Amino acid sequence: MMKKSIILLLALIPFQIFAQKSFLQSGPMVGYAEMHEVMLWVQTNEPAKVKIAYYTEANPKDVNWTNEVETVKKNGYTAHLLADKVKHSQTYKYDLYINNKKIDFDYKTEFQTIPMLQYKADPATFSFASGSGAYLNEKEFDRPGDGYGGDYQIFNSILEKDPDFMIWLGDNVYLRQNEWATRTGIIHRYTHDRSLPELQAFLASVSHYAIIDDHDFGPNDSDGSFWNKDMTEEIFADFWANPSNGVSGVEGGAITFFNWQDVDFFMLDNRYFRDPNYLIADDKTMLGEEQLDWLKKALVSSKASFKFVVMGGQFLTEDKNYETYINYGFEKERLEIINFIYTQDIKNVVFLDGDRHHTELSILENRNNKPTIYDLTVSPLTSHGSDAGIGKNQELRVEGTHVIERNFSIIEFSGKYKQRKMTIKIYDSNGKEVWTKEIEQE
Repeated sequence: MMKKSIILLLALIPFQIFAQKSFLQSGPMVGYAEMHEVMLWVQTNEPAKVKIAYYTEANPKDVNWTNEVETVKKNGYTAHLLADKVKHSQTYKYDLYINNKKIDFDYKTEFQTIPMLQYKADPATFSFASGSGAYLNEKEFDRPGDGYGGDYQIFNSILEKDPDFMIWLGDNVYLRQNEWATRTGIIHRYTHDRSLPELQAFLASVSHYAIIDDHDFGPNDSDGSFWNKDMTEEIFADFWANPSNGVSGVEGGAITFFNWQDVDFFMLDNRYFRDPNYLIADDKTMLGEEQLDWLKKALVSSKASFKFVVMGGQFLTEDKNYETYINYGFEKERLEIINFIYTQDIKNVVFLDGDRHHTELSILENRNNKPTIYDLTVSPLTSHGSDAGIGKNQELRVEGTHVIERNFSIIEFSGKYKQRKMTIKIYDSNGKEVWTKEIEQE
């Protein structure tokens, strides 16, 4: 009788392991990384208890655990799991447990903490990836005809470049008509897109940061008048693992900030406070008074080698087409930001953005001993490229950097302290290099 019980128990083990993995909807994903903590994320498909064990390869028996979370329907069964017993400058492996059962993966699950540099060493070489416009087809809810999205292998191509982290530049999901009106619709879109098989290995071993743009926020070209913006931004926070969902002193907005070694990233929200495009007014704002004031002061305070201002739409271009900063009456605020950078002599400012369904590098060269300003637009990842409305006012565009096909960027930083070099490389969806540009720190 005992022998039969043992045989029955052994027979059930594979089923139990499969049953636990069947609770997994998407992830795990590595979120923000700091010296003393790293945030991890996972989504189940029904209520379940999730936690993560983490350890270094050198000491695999010295295991620490994140908090345990029981996932709930309201936030799409998502969980944020904090690894807060880590040391700086380390790489950790981790294991996901669902209902106390370990889940096995056929790709690596690991994260890193950032180094402690201040007064100790020159910054190391590191790189990050970026891109915008990740449209994933779902025939039932898509427009007629061929799928608008494609080339999903791009996420494997990014992973193969081994970046330290990824910045998603908005339009990370495309909410379909009226999905933005309900919690159910918004969560459906995020769940569908986050579950893409080609994404999973990429999510599991690279830190991910994200900003919001119109298609994550609400209807196309939506602005601060959108009635359900608090819900869409709440669910944005549920499905990402940014350092924060807002900054002190600014009421509202999916704004955050992070630093990676010697580079600062100011992650803006160009939708929450935005005036309508067709509003007739002399003092139109895209960022809102509080967010703009925070950005200005934070830029002045930054001691970073390079300062990235990350937002959804193109900043520097003089092309008055679609939602560029110079169009729809926002040019006064654009000029205010440029003049502030000049007046405060803030060097090495790089605007990093998407939205336009094409990639290009624009440079406002040193004028009258003023700092040079850069703007890198990277789009699209998987949505359809477009050359529509490119316009003629492209004096600031660097020749040879305009790309319409699906693409992503890898930006690398190298060199000694105060002598850093930024190398921008654009790759197509299969990982083939399209162009490269080196920029020396001023």
